[in-house]
Parts: sequence; structure tokens; C-alpha cells
Amino acid sequence: MAISLEFIDFIVPISVIHEKYPGGWKQCLIDNDYAIGGRIWYDNNLLRDGAMNPKDIEALVGKWTLKGFEPYEFIDGKRYWKDFCVAESMRGRTTLPCKWLEINHDLRCAYLKDAELGEIAGRDNPRIC
Repeated sequence: MAISLEFIDFIVPISVIHEKYPGGWKQCLIDNDYAIGGRIWYDNNLLRDGAMNPKDIEALVGKWTLKGFEPYEFIDGKRYWKDFCVAESMRGRTTLPCKWLEINHDLRCAYLKDAELGEIAGRDNPRIC
């Protein structure tokens, strides 16, 4: 399973949401119900939110950080995304290295590393579980 990429993408593993989101996955869906199918979609492994400009994506990073998610970790002195990541789909890459995400450039989608690509969640099919 995978998530479609569009503009600037904010991506978080659902396993991390279960662990760190106040109220877990169920509360996350309740809190974001208004945007599912608009700017939010998800598969079994990843939730995607997004924005069309850097200022709005920065606000998402801040919002999730305030909820207890850690944005970065340092490995061998290099900064990596940790609990979530930001990807620029037009460039086909994450803005910092991300150990747990794979991007398929041809299909313009992302999926959890070591997972099968499969069906792609997106604006027209926002819930693939």
C-alpha cells in the first residue's frame, strides 16, 4: 500500500501515531475528519497531510511537534526525519533523509520501507485499510 504525493507532503507512520498522538489513531481520525479526502489520506502504514507552500508545511511540523512527535534525529552528525517527514513531490524526494520511507518517482507515491507498493491512497480514494 502507498500514499499519493502532491505538492508538499507531511507523512507520518500510523504506528507512531498509535504510540504518540494524544488519544491514538482513533483520536487522530476524529481530529482530522474534516480534511480526509481533501488534503489528508492514508493507507495501513502511512498518513499523509500536506500543503501548497512552505509556511503551511512548517505549521504542520509545529503542530505535530507540539503533540509530542520528534521531528529530527541525528545519525553520524547528519540530521534525519524521525517521527514524521516532509517530501517535495515535485522534486521526488524528502527534504531531509528519512530512513523509513520509500518514494516511487514514476507513480508519484510513497510507501513504508520494506512494505509492498500495492494500492495507492489519494484524494479520490483517501482511506485504504
